[in-house]
This record gives sequence, C-alpha cells and structure tokens, in this order.
Amino acid sequence: MKIELVPPQFTAQLWPLVEGFFARAMDKGETNDYSLEHIKMYINQGQWHLFVLGEDPNTLTGALAVSLIKYPNAHTAFITCMGGARICTDEMLDSFKALLRNLGATKIQAGGRDSVVRLVQKLGFKKMYTVVETTI
Repeated sequence: MKIELVPPQFTAQLWPLVEGFFARAMDKGETNDYSLEHIKMYINQGQWHLFVLGEDPNTLTGALAVSLIKYPNAHTAFITCMGGARICTDEMLDSFKALLRNLGATKIQAGGRDSVVRLVQKLGFKKMYTVVETTI
C-alpha cells in the first residue's frame, strides 16, 4: 500500500475514483462548511492537496484532502476530509509525513468525530482542543 500526492491537473481523471470516499466521509460528519464540489474545486485550484492510497489508480482504497495553513510557528497540514480503508496505519502515516515534509509542513492537524480522534490517537496524535460552534 502506498500514498501519493496527486498533481491538481490530474484531479479530473481521478475524481470519479475518489469522490465516493469523500462522500461517505461527509455523510458521517456534521459539517456543512463545504460540499463535495467545493473539495473538488479547491483541489483543482491547488488550494487543497489530494492524496490517494492504493497500489495503482485501479485499486485505490482511500483518499485525503489537505489544506496547508501557515501559522507563525508552524506550517500545518490540515486534513479537511479523509475516507476509505487502511488510512490510519503506521506505514501510511510515515509515508504521508514524508510527502507533507516535501510540501514544507511541520505538523499535521485534523478535526473529526470522537471515534476518529480515538483512532488517530493510536498513531500518536493528541487531542489539542475541542471546537464548538453556533450560527449567527
């Protein structure tokens, strides 16, 4: 199993293969901050990065959308959406970190349901804070 960064110009070719991973992830979440079309648009524009997991494009098992955020003391790779199988493994995380380092990232952040938090904590992530919201 390997993870690869997909250049934005190949989004249209791979989107039919990864859209289902993102759709299932979004069905389980509670966010309405963006839709599948927004994810595709941001990846196409190069604002977010698309990572795919699998042995080749015909056997993909998962996908991640990542935005890069520059803070004063860190260049953070924020996982905006992820879906599929075998994403949260030590092997995948090591490869993912290497790819993110090449993009200049110094740390990874993600948000998610409590079950996702428990899953990634097994890989060394720690809960930093809880986000709450209300409409205005």
